[in-house]
Amino acid sequence: MELTFQERLIKVQTELKAPKGQFNSFGKYKYRNCEDILEAVKPLLNKYGLALMLTDSIEEVAGVLFVNAKAKVWDNEGTSVEVTAQAGIDPDKKGMDISQTFGSASSYARKYALNGLFLIDDTKDADATNTHDKSSSGVKTGKTALPKSGASFTKVKDYLSKGGSIEEVRKKYQITKQVEELLLS
Repeated sequence: MELTFQERLIKVQTELKAPKGQFNSFGKYKYRNCEDILEAVKPLLNKYGLALMLTDSIEEVAGVLFVNAKAKVWDNEGTSVEVTAQAGIDPDKKGMDISQTFGSASSYARKYALNGLFLIDDTKDADATNTHDKSSSGVKTGKTALPKSGASFTKVKDYLSKGGSIEEVRKKYQITKQVEELLLS
């Protein structure tokens, strides 16, 4: 029996392991970039007969420039799903020329579009909210607090909408009552 588009996408999301192949020597942390994700996902897309395309557009709202990146996956029957993510552009950033500021914003936005599409959890990355394994009461839980928005929140909300269990989410995340209400609404 052939898998549906949704079943194949779920397989890719489940099997994808995108290691944090980069190291920030200033902050002393590992992270993954867009290229790390693409390197890990290409064999799975091939395995499940799916294609991926990344596109960018430059937009301006209220005088703020940003990159709007789109990650789209489709199959040979034309069934598709896409996710967008944005990143601001600072054309006056010190130490970068204009092309570098646009390229940096593009890479950042594409990374987060891929995170959303493939349900990659970046809650422990330096640019995500980090509670240093402490709950709001100050008790160490060994779990990361789930924020009320962002990539990890969207990932969990999608998981629950597809029949996932809130109990399984609680095993992985520290969840406030407010966040749980938002997840289940």
